[in-house]
Amino acid sequence: MTKKLTSFEALAKLQFSNLAPDPNPEPLAEVPQKKQYLEAHFSNKGRGGKTVTVIKGFEGSSAEVKVLTKSLQKAIGVGGTTKDGEIIIQGNYRDQLIALLTQMGHQVKRVGG
Repeated sequence: MTKKLTSFEALAKLQFSNLAPDPNPEPLAEVPQKKQYLEAHFSNKGRGGKTVTVIKGFEGSSAEVKVLTKSLQKAIGVGGTTKDGEIIIQGNYRDQLIALLTQMGHQVKRVGG
């Protein structure tokens, strides 16, 4: 039986019982730290005017790219994704990403404006 919410007070009292975190989450794969030569691009073309920072040149498996993407997202506190081996981070965080990747031991070249 579904109850209709008629006020914000009723919404505040709503309880979600099946949203508990997974007690046994899958561990993330470790990325082997080998020196990479990467390029940091700034782009907004083809994205509806939204600004993104694109990291190109990472050589490794798709799992390694995803783990690196996740760690960069977490370090900066923004969203992002991987596509065709490229790391796409939402926003213009090129300088911060270059600093983070340099600390990880990668050589990063700033490309574009």
